[in-house]
Amino acid sequence: MSSRRHLLLAAGAALLASPSLVLAERLLTPRQTLGPFYPDQLPLDHDNDLVQVEGRAEEARGIHVQLHGSILDAGGRPLAGALVEIWQVDANGIYLHSRGGDRQRLDPGFQGYGRFVTAADGRYGFRTIRPVSYPGRTPHIHLAVTLPGMPRFATQCYVRGEPGNQRDGLLNAIRDPRLRELLVVPFVPVSGQINQQIARFDVVLGVTPAS
Repeated sequence: MSSRRHLLLAAGAALLASPSLVLAERLLTPRQTLGPFYPDQLPLDHDNDLVQVEGRAEEARGIHVQLHGSILDAGGRPLAGALVEIWQVDANGIYLHSRGGDRQRLDPGFQGYGRFVTAADGRYGFRTIRPVSYPGRTPHIHLAVTLPGMPRFATQCYVRGEPGNQRDGLLNAIRDPRLRELLVVPFVPVSGQINQQIARFDVVLGVTPAS
């Protein structure tokens, strides 16, 4: 494990257990659309640190976030070998996808996409930016999980307290408020750090791993 990957996981482990772990046996993470802006060409650098692009000195604009969590089965057990992908707009509201906004405004310091494979503990970690809104959408981070031999599961992570959450069509298409709430998590400032936040987003899948 690289030192950067290890630090991302260590930072996440410092938080208390997420409430979604308590609900793991009852509520599955709602599936959401993959969306039209999954990268049409993956970046050469596609590790789990989206804030620092290999070969560039400047880091991404925006509020930096340690996004972490666990990938769990329907009984709350960790899932190993899960490919976790995230992608989102940069601080200017532009996706990495070639039709995801004005290419002239794309932040070259933001990777736009990252991936991580879980170990036996089912945990994942990313360094990214706090998502921003763009026309028609409240701030969100796309997240997808692919288990060996299974189709990709896609969902989205939303920021608690964002006014746009009340108007977002995709978020509010989830009619059950208990399920909708599973996708909305607090982005908490890191004590003593400027421009740093941390967020935990656990994903509970309706699967049982092979014994």
